[in-house]
Amino acid sequence: MRYPGTDNVVAMKGRRALSHRPTHRGIIGPFAVRHDRTPRRTRSPHSVRALGRHLKSPLVAVFAAAFFTGTLIPMAHAAPPSQSQLTNLVNPFIGTQNAGNTFPGAAVPFGMVQLSPDTGHDTGYDYDQSAIRGFSAVHLSGVGCGIGGDLPVLPTTGDISSTDYAKYAASYSHAQEQASPGYYRVGLSSYGGITAELTASTRTGWQRYTFPATTKANVLLNSGQALHAVSTSTVTVLDDRTVATAITGHGFCQDTRPYTVYTVTRFDRPFTAHGTWSGGTVTDGSNSSSGGGPRGAYVRFDTTSQRTVTATTAISYVSVDGARRNLAQEGRGTFDSTAQAAQRSWEQWLERVRVQGGSDERRRTFYSSLYRALLSPNTGSDVDGSYTGWDGRVHRAAGFTYYQNWSLWDIYRTQAQLLSLLAPAEMRDMAISLLKVNEQGGWLPKWAYATVETNIMTGDPVTPFLVNAYNQGLLAGHEQEAYQALKKNADSVPPASSPYEGRGGNPRYLVDGYVPLDPNAPHKPGDFDYDHGPSATLEYALADAALGTMAHKLGHEADARRYLARGQNYRNVFDPRTGFFRARDPQGVFTGPADPKKSVGFHEGTAWQYLWLVPQDIPGLAKLVGGSEATNKRLDSFFAYPQLLKDPAGTARNIWVNGPYTYYNQDKYNPDNEPDIVAPYTYLSTGQPWKTTDVVHAALTLFSDTPDGITGNDDLGTMSAWHVLSAIGIFPVTAGMDTWGLTTPVFARIDLALDQRYFPHGHLTITAPGTSDSKRYIQSVRIDGRAHSATYVTTGELRAGRDIAFTVGGTHSAWGTKPSDAPPAIVGRPVDQHHLALGLTPPTATTPAGGTVTLTADAVFTQPGTATGTLTVSPGGPLTADPAQRRLSLRSGNLPATAEVPVQVSVPADTAPGTYQVVARLKDGQGTTVDRTVTITVT
Repeated sequence: MRYPGTDNVVAMKGRRALSHRPTHRGIIGPFAVRHDRTPRRTRSPHSVRALGRHLKSPLVAVFAAAFFTGTLIPMAHAAPPSQSQLTNLVNPFIGTQNAGNTFPGAAVPFGMVQLSPDTGHDTGYDYDQSAIRGFSAVHLSGVGCGIGGDLPVLPTTGDISSTDYAKYAASYSHAQEQASPGYYRVGLSSYGGITAELTASTRTGWQRYTFPATTKANVLLNSGQALHAVSTSTVTVLDDRTVATAITGHGFCQDTRPYTVYTVTRFDRPFTAHGTWSGGTVTDGSNSSSGGGPRGAYVRFDTTSQRTVTATTAISYVSVDGARRNLAQEGRGTFDSTAQAAQRSWEQWLERVRVQGGSDERRRTFYSSLYRALLSPNTGSDVDGSYTGWDGRVHRAAGFTYYQNWSLWDIYRTQAQLLSLLAPAEMRDMAISLLKVNEQGGWLPKWAYATVETNIMTGDPVTPFLVNAYNQGLLAGHEQEAYQALKKNADSVPPASSPYEGRGGNPRYLVDGYVPLDPNAPHKPGDFDYDHGPSATLEYALADAALGTMAHKLGHEADARRYLARGQNYRNVFDPRTGFFRARDPQGVFTGPADPKKSVGFHEGTAWQYLWLVPQDIPGLAKLVGGSEATNKRLDSFFAYPQLLKDPAGTARNIWVNGPYTYYNQDKYNPDNEPDIVAPYTYLSTGQPWKTTDVVHAALTLFSDTPDGITGNDDLGTMSAWHVLSAIGIFPVTAGMDTWGLTTPVFARIDLALDQRYFPHGHLTITAPGTSDSKRYIQSVRIDGRAHSATYVTTGELRAGRDIAFTVGGTHSAWGTKPSDAPPAIVGRPVDQHHLALGLTPPTATTPAGGTVTLTADAVFTQPGTATGTLTVSPGGPLTADPAQRRLSLRSGNLPATAEVPVQVSVPADTAPGTYQVVARLKDGQGTTVDRTVTITVT
């Protein structure tokens, strides 16, 4: 990342002190992004002319000429990108290094096929690896674990010497690699030098290979290896142009039920020979191979006169016949016409946001993030509407497109809202698709891939996702269906026979108001909420509050009151002694280190980072912390605000960020991950909105147009959507709600082209003349010419308005500083709580006769006002306890207040050896009792 106004190249995310790698900024023609790292090898004009015979598209021909002649057009000498060609600003290599886990290959928006090279990294492509194992049809952008990678295909020459793609992989260099939206190209240096080009439609991936002159030009179709575990596969050579496969796999971050993808690959000319393999044995002339382990087929061509071979692969999650139909519909035309169509599709989508102002790099990073945010969820239905439902049966999507692949724990925070703004029709279909999962599979998913639940991550992310769709007006005709599915999910758990984990912590949460930390609790494959009790509690409470708004609008008032009350359950894991959220053990006692930096039970984070995950009730959270002033001080510490003012980019890299997977032992903001992704916007509710701009603009420096230019895993566009929304100055601050926080845009003008079915004016213009790193503070905001002092807008205001005008300056102002300017809380005043918990430790002890044992009784009261109760300790046999009884009185105020009582148990010298029970009983003022027992062994 280059610091603004300097030539210093600084490593991303504090992972290295300095990076001297050249970036890949140059633009070759209108169709590809270049990123040179090594000197390029010059090709002869003859090779250019030979390739030109196969490149009918002027766009591809210009690009290919530059590639093969070795002509390097530096950025300083490149023609300025046309404003009508926003695809020129997209760099698909951003995020392919240092755990961004993106892919550079070819795809169209929300495509079923996302065709890209795999280099041996868990998730597909890693910029630092130097060999390509194959170009596979399925990828998910930015995931943290291996999935997809089905049917890696690789061109080779000569005899087939290996069936393991790690061994037959082809070497390449970045000097021979280019990519743009919908198109990818690489020169493979192995096998005599082969050029591979990729493009895609929604359900097909196209590969064009330019081989050296040989009678043994091979294409290897590997059905037995993928990024996930392959259980079994079948490959069948159907005729002299066509190969079909069925690939059944399982697993993601943990194991899953199996899922199957079907493919049909058609070549543009007959192959001269073919065969299949099983294990390490290759059988020439064989038409099929089926079973577990290595499987695949090779086809061979004579390229002595005709050098190119084009393969078109269609996939389906329904059947081979479904893949055939997809191929028949989308496999028409040529490679070049498909590439042009993909580029046009991306251009149309990117044109929904036009920005003016900002540096070239800022625009490139912005449009690259917008590109990634539009890659998923993915089309799951075939061209005839058929899709495999979660009941294993084939269904037909009537009047909507069925989508799949749901990283809900991530995308509910940012990408769902971005799609609601820019792609409301698609977002509606996505929401309906989730309702179909519930209808056909019996429950709503948590992290769904294809037709299986992975149960990855925790909490209840599907609720804010669907409630967002409802509150954005995208569920018309499905409101009650959605509500009943969400209600079932919120108030119960899936059956034991179901693969869904659902809200697995509900048995305790619905009774006690929190999910305890219990890593030994039984659970289904995947993550589970008892393993992350405090963070699951916060996620449940957030989801309950959102569902309460939906219940209210639909007239379910009793439910609304119940869910809104549960929206305050975040208070049940707040330890007043530490001033932070904290895990509670199965007995209800706070557990783990008191230092919030070293807290336990928070999923991919710490108590510092999860402190701000109460968007439904920031005023209530501020009261817990000690008021707005105390909250602002804590926020300042969390963001290292004094250092940030002096060096925004340096603070972001060297103080905030400690690596893509360094989740724990942290007391600072982590923009690499989702738990505190909304935290910078907390200042909008605490009277200091200018600090939101300071923090957001510092975080935006973490995005660059280099391979490591993303903060952590992109998680199916989540971090990219954060970037896009923060850069245009409107950000969803309350999950599930139609509330957008305001901060200074980084562009002088943003024009949004919006769907008139949902936004009657069809556009929204956001202006911030003069915005810059030094002039970044909001002085005033006007909506359609009317003064707007609130730090937020609603979707209704966005739909009714035509423009949002920011006036900015070099110092902060009084704009948005009044309490009435803050985004509204959802949950209202705290509800009365009555809960009693008792812990007695250690659970067992051993002492000789005449000895003593010291126990600790932790009495936890949650009551209105002052809690009172009595602790009674009753040892068995001749043992005595001091104190035997103690009257307790402590301030609760509907928070869990803890009285820690040391108890000394004395064992008389004449006590017979054996085991003795010590029973502690806690009784509160309402007569509720809790008993705990310790066993003491006397020797």
